Amino acid sequence: MRFILASIVFALLLCCGKHSQAQISPGDLAEVHAQLEGISNCTKCHTLGSKVSNEKCLQCHTEVSARIKSQKGYHSSVPVSGKACVSCHNDHHGKKFQIIRFNPESFDHLFAGYKLQGAHAKQECKKCHKPENISVPAIKNKKFTYLGLSTNCGSCHTDYHQNTLSLTCSNCHGFDNFKPAVNFIHNSAKFKLSGKHVDVPCVKCHKITVLKGLKFQEFTGIPFQGCVNCHDDPHNNKFGKLCSDCHVVESFQDIKGNSKIDHSKTNFKLEDKHQQVACKSCHKGNISDPVKHSKCLDCHPDFHKAQFEKQGVNQDCSVCHDTKGFNNTSFTTGRHKETNYALEGKHLDVDCLKCHKKSDTWNFRNLGKQCKDCHNDYHEKQFVNQGGVQDCADCHNVAGFSNANYTIEQHDKGNFQLKGAHLATPCNACHLKNNKWAFRDIGKKCKDCHQDIHQNSIDIKYYPDHSCESCHNPEEWASIAYDHSQTNFKLSGVHATTPCRKCHFENKPGGQTEQRFAGLPQDCNGCHTDNHNHQFDENGKTECIKCHSSEAWTIKDFDHNKTGFKLDGRHEHVPCNKCHVPVKEQQITYVLYKIKDTRCESCH
Repeated sequence: MRFILASIVFALLLCCGKHSQAQISPGDLAEVHAQLEGISNCTKCHTLGSKVSNEKCLQCHTEVSARIKSQKGYHSSVPVSGKACVSCHNDHHGKKFQIIRFNPESFDHLFAGYKLQGAHAKQECKKCHKPENISVPAIKNKKFTYLGLSTNCGSCHTDYHQNTLSLTCSNCHGFDNFKPAVNFIHNSAKFKLSGKHVDVPCVKCHKITVLKGLKFQEFTGIPFQGCVNCHDDPHNNKFGKLCSDCHVVESFQDIKGNSKIDHSKTNFKLEDKHQQVACKSCHKGNISDPVKHSKCLDCHPDFHKAQFEKQGVNQDCSVCHDTKGFNNTSFTTGRHKETNYALEGKHLDVDCLKCHKKSDTWNFRNLGKQCKDCHNDYHEKQFVNQGGVQDCADCHNVAGFSNANYTIEQHDKGNFQLKGAHLATPCNACHLKNNKWAFRDIGKKCKDCHQDIHQNSIDIKYYPDHSCESCHNPEEWASIAYDHSQTNFKLSGVHATTPCRKCHFENKPGGQTEQRFAGLPQDCNGCHTDNHNHQFDENGKTECIKCHSSEAWTIKDFDHNKTGFKLDGRHEHVPCNKCHVPVKEQQITYVLYKIKDTRCESCH
């Protein structure tokens, strides 16, 4: 039915002319199809009794047809393949109608057969889709098209390498930037980079020149069979052309070793320590430059800074050193006498650098001859006098610092003369206290060195200023010479010969002894036992001196007539113990002298 109706419409159009066409046509064709206006042209696109066919579209659009047949391009992609052309490109919507409706923002270029990457993805379509990039004239002459571009880099970009390298630029270059060539791996080339070559800028080997009037950089045809292809031979073929015998690619200055270098071919034969020296230590700057070597100072700095200069000329190092090592000096301690200071005693064992090492260099001049010139003032200016610090040699000698030759006679010239036990006292007992030697202001009085053990037991008035010499003798400490009459108890009789310890020392439990001086009793019974059981007490005290004397305890001249019983007659000849007999009272036995009952019948 639809076919019959369409045939009738088409026949009517043929019969009615142009006026009828305007009545029947769906609308004007787009400007690009304007040449197809008119009823006589309908069959160029339409098939009678059928839809617009793809075949008729492709008969005109041969370039698209060719792409589809070769299975290339957007029209062969999955989203488009098999679709009718009119599903995307229909007409009769007016002259200004845009048959090709293309949204660059949403278009996936991958379906066109070329994925946009890197900088390509950021470009506007018209940057690439322009006539000058189209090589096919039929397509190039179109007013506008997206067809005709090649995927070869050279179709859009100038061949900077002028056909000297592969036209597949992506072998070396990335899509983000032309430089650097991120995909290029030099080790895939015939010359692999290693050592210092890795750090060399490309332009050092690949020179930039002009070719065919254009800027050009060489990447092919560069000789590399030998080092001399790129490098100058600083040795002028003296050691052959095979640089690798001595040098390494890590650094020209790094020499493999002396195994392949016959230094005897030079003007300086290497011996001893010189064989271990790195080449660059002598060959500085341009390695081909001649090296002065007539004397040590040509290569070695004057470590001694002109200390051995005579009349403006330095002595050569070989006077004291040899090539076996700078520390192997031939200058002996015996030769030291050639200088202004001969080595003796302990100085013979001192390491040279102890005297000659000052700061960062050895010092051999103006070292001084006095001890203080090398040694610190161990006594910290204790012996400074008007002329300065006394020299150590006044007390010490080179046999050893501990061997002091300071005599007792010298000591007696000082402020403290040594006497008695002090003569036998070791020096360090007075001068080495608190682990530090002291010789000044260490004290002259006893209390400055000795502890006052009587401080809490003897009144200071008896030994002013804590002077031990008030009682003791420096010749012998135990020898006491004290005038006891200065106290309230004058010594007489047996008391004068009694050892001080008898009264002033008290034995305590545990073997300890306590000294007592102050507060001692002066009454007899304060020290002596009352054998008379208080028979002679008067007001609580017994005055022994009334009967006894300090010369002896035995009574020589006792006047019995001064007692309450006068002796007369036969009583004068009666022995004392006849009347004064021992008695016992409350477990105490004593001789009874106070006889209360003096009647005759009490005895007779």
